[in-house]
Amino acid sequence: MKGLAVAVVLTLVQALPALADTCAPSDIVIKFATVVSATDNPKGIAAQIFADRVNAEMAGQVCVIVYPDSTLYDDDTVLQAMLQGDVQMAAPSLSKFEAFTKVFRLFDLPFLFPDIAAVDAFETAPAGQRMKSAMVARGLAGLEFWHSGMKQFSANRPLVLPSDAKGLKFRIQPSAVIAAEIVALRAQPQSIAFSDTYD
Repeated sequence: MKGLAVAVVLTLVQALPALADTCAPSDIVIKFATVVSATDNPKGIAAQIFADRVNAEMAGQVCVIVYPDSTLYDDDTVLQAMLQGDVQMAAPSLSKFEAFTKVFRLFDLPFLFPDIAAVDAFETAPAGQRMKSAMVARGLAGLEFWHSGMKQFSANRPLVLPSDAKGLKFRIQPSAVIAAEIVALRAQPQSIAFSDTYD
């Protein structure tokens, strides 16, 4: 779960007015890239609701366009695209921020939080709020934490005890902490992009 939590991020560079099919020429266009579907994934649905609300309440000023399913950038390239001004918002996995800050490794630690309510409480507490500014010096600012659920394991055989994972391969996000967890289970971590998981 902690590794799957995501932060909505906005570059500190102002979005410049641009032309887009659904936006007026005078609008400030905000491109919001996600790796998930905008219609059947909670994070993608939330991104679309955000866009719809901004577009309704700021019509003629700001226009948000959601690019779902890695159609604009994937999680591995979106942060660099943000720094270059090619996209203004994204909701990548926290493990994708590894090159910018190590503070989000906290969410990859196993059994740190007993449930999602404890995660929410931490994220809204002062320490969690400070984490969102950990990348400001690098040109990125966290706006909010978005969850993708608690971390879980699945396999083609029952996983009741930690020893049941021995010898299995598990798809992980690129995280040294998660990789160490898998190795400790005597299993093999496989870092695979979300967009390639079901290919």
